[in-house]
Amino acid sequence: MTFDEYQKLAITTDTFGGTQQPITSPAFISKLLGLVGEAGEVAEKFKKVYRDNQSQLGPEQLHDISRELGDVLWYIQALCHYLGLSLEDVAQGNLDKVLDRKARGTSRGSGDNR
Repeated sequence: MTFDEYQKLAITTDTFGGTQQPITSPAFISKLLGLVGEAGEVAEKFKKVYRDNQSQLGPEQLHDISRELGDVLWYIQALCHYLGLSLEDVAQGNLDKVLDRKARGTSRGSGDNR
């Protein structure tokens, strides 16, 4: 499955109908907040691994983290869709960026344009 195939199917589960939305719409804002919330849930799962499981990641924790990462992906695809962006293009653009940084030895450090 490609990212674009995923995006095309995943957006059909959008409770706001899956149409493009302006950034001021309740649909867009709910997706933006959903992304932040789900990213927080990923961090929360890891916190519990560190706190309760002596930093040992077992099959159950890995399964739970995988599900939360899937939720993060869903919100990313929805935001891409609302903005008229292809998830495939966003993924490729990111890969191009990080590979360029690696090739130039600028993977470490700060700033978007390194």
